[in-house]
Amino acid sequence: MIEKSPFYELSEKYKVEIAYKPFIRVVGVSLKEFRAQRVEILTHTAVIFTSRTTVDSFFHICEEARITVPETMKYICQTEAVALYLQKYIVYRKRKISFADGSFTSFIELIIKHKDEKFLLALSEPHKPELPETLAKLKMSFDPAILARTVAADMDDIALTDYGLLALYSPSDVKTLVEKFGTENLPAVAVFGEGTLRAALDAGITVLANAPTPEAPSMVKAIDIYLNKVQKGEEIAPVELITDTQKEEFIRSQQHKLAKKSRARRPAEPRK
Repeated sequence: MIEKSPFYELSEKYKVEIAYKPFIRVVGVSLKEFRAQRVEILTHTAVIFTSRTTVDSFFHICEEARITVPETMKYICQTEAVALYLQKYIVYRKRKISFADGSFTSFIELIIKHKDEKFLLALSEPHKPELPETLAKLKMSFDPAILARTVAADMDDIALTDYGLLALYSPSDVKTLVEKFGTENLPAVAVFGEGTLRAALDAGITVLANAPTPEAPSMVKAIDIYLNKVQKGEEIAPVELITDTQKEEFIRSQQHKLAKKSRARRPAEPRK
């Protein structure tokens, strides 16, 4: 573990050992799998990326299919890290690259700024449905394309009895955990993201720490809070799923704004 990383500091603070054991790995789809989706890359004017894995897969598919991506293609990225990763494949300065701050609302607002584009939405399978569902609600012109798949990692050397807490970062982590180990006699479970929390609770798993929240914006902070309570002997209440009404209200407000702009652009009826 890298010294002075957040997890290193956590291990030093509580004198605990932290091991990184991925439950899943993400692999790009083959050209044959991509073509089966009947999505034509060159009919789009912008690509939406949420992860570096889909960036890799997109350019590998283009290379294998001998597709030359035009200089005019725009790239809309959920985070700056994903945007900077594009430098692996393109000259950053010469392309039209935009990025959000990682939040869902910021990402949607960025996409709306480019609402006249024809989007290719690069997705991993499985994925949370909220992004394609929201783009459909906002009547954006887009085609979803599965560019990567999540598969289970080799976990034959993992014994859950060796651990006091599991940190799960995706619904796929939850799925693999349940398929490999079941849901009985698990260590304490911490999760990241609403989709992961929903998957864990739906599987009957008790969750004792979660992020992001106002109190715990990161997994490290969520575990910090949990370990502090354990150290003090405090009772830890299971986490419950709370519907994000603010997100729903945000989507409704964006629908209203777009509808209003659409009405304003309509030509006036000629006078009779």
